[in-house]
Amino acid sequence: MTSTVGFLGAGQLGEPMVERLLGAGHDVLVYVRREDARRRLEAKGTKMADSVGDLARSSDILISCLFSDAQLRETGLGAGGFIANAKPGAVFVSHTTGTLSTLEALRDGSPAAPIILDAPVSGTADDIAAGTLTVLIGGPSDAVAAVKPILAAYADPVVATGALGSALALKLINNLLFAGNAQLLAAATQLGEQLRVAPDVLLSTLQVCSANSHAAAHAHRIGGMDRFAELAGPFLRKDIAACREAAAEAGVELGLLGAAVREGPLDLDAVGSTTGVTP
Repeated sequence: MTSTVGFLGAGQLGEPMVERLLGAGHDVLVYVRREDARRRLEAKGTKMADSVGDLARSSDILISCLFSDAQLRETGLGAGGFIANAKPGAVFVSHTTGTLSTLEALRDGSPAAPIILDAPVSGTADDIAAGTLTVLIGGPSDAVAAVKPILAAYADPVVATGALGSALALKLINNLLFAGNAQLLAAATQLGEQLRVAPDVLLSTLQVCSANSHAAAHAHRIGGMDRFAELAGPFLRKDIAACREAAAEAGVELGLLGAAVREGPLDLDAVGSTTGVTP
């Protein structure tokens, strides 16, 4: 029997995910508020739900690609949310980089709540289009195995990480380390300018040197640190805030990683300095 894949959050990353799911032959149902996105997806053959509740009632596997914990709670909880209206036996896959406490609140929001999987992603819309998005996924192994073939429409690799919350923890550590790398790169750029090394020359040279990193390669590819701060800054600030919240919930310190993110020249951390490069 064909499973209906519900999708919530067809935005910058979600819309190409839906397109890949359709291209893989899945029966996809989407709830989207934005009229322009609705028109584009309908033109490609996507079925549309009238509400979040309608989406949940019709979905065997419900995938969300929402920006924040706040959006997860807004759409998931309450009488009209996807938890209260979930189909019996359904599985919910969350691509949001957020906190375990929010997923636990969803899980505990109804006696008949769906199986919850945390599945944060690493990559871009281009990676989704190529089917090479990285997805980390935590939760019951049988549910993980059931959704892997569906996520394979846009993700490779799909990495099982263990219990619910393990994928979020790994993703937050990854994002904090990436942000720390970016801060060190920005500091190196400033040092280079003091030594009369042009930023573009520094970035291009790093590509063939031992200090190269994903952050350096990305900054070089998109045109420098100012452009990097403009494009990556909003996502990094959101993820760093989520990392601090998760660390506080767990009662752990971020240590040197937290200090690097907080004290670097890029404005990436709400508790950091207000000086330096601002996107």
